[in-house]
Amino acid sequence: MNNILSWTDLEKLKAEDIDRVNGITNSYSSLRLFNNHEKDANLILYRDRHAWCPYCQKIWLWLELKEIPYKIKKINMFCYGEKENWYLNKVRSGKLPAIEINGHLVTESDEILGFLEKEFGLLGSSILSEKLIELRKLERDIFSAWCNWLCRKEFLKTESSTRKNKLRLALHKLDELLKVSETGFLDPIQKCSINSQPGTGDIIFIPYLERMNASLCYYKGFNLRKEFTNINNWLTLLEDNSVYRGTQGDFHTHSHDLPPQMGGCFKEINDEQIYFSKLIDNGNGLGKLEINNHDDLVYFSKFALTRIIKHKKNIINTNPCENNTFEESLRSALTYMLTGKTNEIKGFGAVGLRYLRDRISVPRDMPLISARLLRQSLEKVASSSKPKEIYPLNKKHRFDQDPKKFKL
Repeated sequence: MNNILSWTDLEKLKAEDIDRVNGITNSYSSLRLFNNHEKDANLILYRDRHAWCPYCQKIWLWLELKEIPYKIKKINMFCYGEKENWYLNKVRSGKLPAIEINGHLVTESDEILGFLEKEFGLLGSSILSEKLIELRKLERDIFSAWCNWLCRKEFLKTESSTRKNKLRLALHKLDELLKVSETGFLDPIQKCSINSQPGTGDIIFIPYLERMNASLCYYKGFNLRKEFTNINNWLTLLEDNSVYRGTQGDFHTHSHDLPPQMGGCFKEINDEQIYFSKLIDNGNGLGKLEINNHDDLVYFSKFALTRIIKHKKNIINTNPCENNTFEESLRSALTYMLTGKTNEIKGFGAVGLRYLRDRISVPRDMPLISARLLRQSLEKVASSSKPKEIYPLNKKHRFDQDPKKFKL
């Protein structure tokens, strides 16, 4: 027990907080300036508080890649808690995202992209161009095939096989388009392979390809990155881009936040599905299938520590485990993450650690790599104790993530 660091000692190991306004893309900022003046931020982006909404991610990526100064106002998705009344008074449906500029409000992500192009210029091709109209149709075909396989319960093996093959065919079309791209992107901003950046045509595909990559592993045992080489290369290029990484969710978050949003996700039990889902559930993650990027693990450990320290009071108070037991267990997990030293913890501390492990939300709380390292550390320390109980995640809603109850 003497190896467990105190909060004072842990404070000395944390990373410096990032520059939320002018630094790298992050989910914590309420203002993004890109070294411009605050008076230049005439645009307001209304997006989800959890940085999870796929349609918000499209607009978020566009603004960040284009470096448009903007303000951010965050609203709950219905899945996570009660929608704010002030937003319902502004947008009666409560749908996200929305933007507002000089009193003019625009909703629906594609409508927003069209409006932004008129105001600030193109990012690659126009959303209304013939090229992107075709790409948007393909994206909807892939989305539809994915939903049909993921969200419909199969009673016959042939039904699953048919839906799987339909998705395969749609993904193959995307893979072939990427195969002939000189840059590896669908709609590069620069037409040469050096320093090319994703354009609007790529942004259209990013949110749901990211969620497909996670959910197909978890629920179907289907390895999208292994089966489609050019899609894998495209994802790898994106993961080298700090703007994309700032918006990227992890497999644990996607796998467990999708069912309430999609009306249910159904497992197809096979060896790969069992293997992948266990690694995702216990926090280990799926390595390069999840993110093919080699960043400084020490920094990301320290950043995870920084985020925990910043909100430790709320984390401890919202945990179902007795406060003192959980507090000591949490310090033990953080000690392991930073020093590699393990300590035996009191029995029910493991329950509290697994509760936290399962409720880290990426990228709301921290970057993917930070979350992976933290989840792994929480599970490592929890597994040293006998109790295996967990608080199961609700498949109909995620009110356990309501920021009123679980502020991170």
